[in-house]
Amino acid sequence: MLRQFLGALGVLTTPAPDRIVAVFETIAVENPDENTVHSWFGLLIRVEGVVLTTAALRDDRLYAWLMNVTGIFGAVLVFVPRLYEQIAGALVYEDPESVGWNEHLTDGVRVIGAVYVLLALLDRRRRKGT
Repeated sequence: MLRQFLGALGVLTTPAPDRIVAVFETIAVENPDENTVHSWFGLLIRVEGVVLTTAALRDDRLYAWLMNVTGIFGAVLVFVPRLYEQIAGALVYEDPESVGWNEHLTDGVRVIGAVYVLLALLDRRRRKGT
């Protein structure tokens, strides 16, 4: 079921990168109108959507690798949630220093990280057949 969810997520994100950024900014950023998103970031979201869809629908090795990376990234988010602000700021915005992050973002990032770890562990358990 997780594979189908990831495939659907990939299909939904590929054609609508601007909406993805808008949702992200609504949740995570206090001053979205004061920041400029990198011109190439929409393309990066589309590539991510294609990779998610491809991994979910076609390739077991790519899917397994993606889930392993998701679990590792999730662990980093749980233990070093402020690192997410640095990574996302530099990746998304032209001037990451000007981004005003939502005060509750750290807690949300930890929860998302824990979910990523749990999903990766459940998938690993399914792949091992235990």
